[in-house]
Amino acid sequence: MKVVVKNDEYTIYQRRDGRYAVENAAKKAVNGDEKVAILLANELVKVTPPAAPAEEPAEDVVEESAEETTAEAADEPAEEPAEEAGDAAAE
Repeated sequence: MKVVVKNDEYTIYQRRDGRYAVENAAKKAVNGDEKVAILLANELVKVTPPAAPAEEPAEDVVEESAEETTAEAADEPAEEPAEEAGDAAAE
């Protein structure tokens, strides 16, 4: 790993795969939001905001079709198989 930035608080290394590793003064790895904040402050990475979810309207359509299917099934009368009706009368 190559040292990119070194100061009293932390050391930033660039790995061979191009990613960054951050260690604090106690030589412990820094991860998560704290690591992102350090890398942003040193202008080593750029963060793009997440895209707005566009699939919410699609879920409403699926729910409506499921409700229609349930309503159609309720409208149909339940038919009893002929064999079971004949067996019950024979006993």
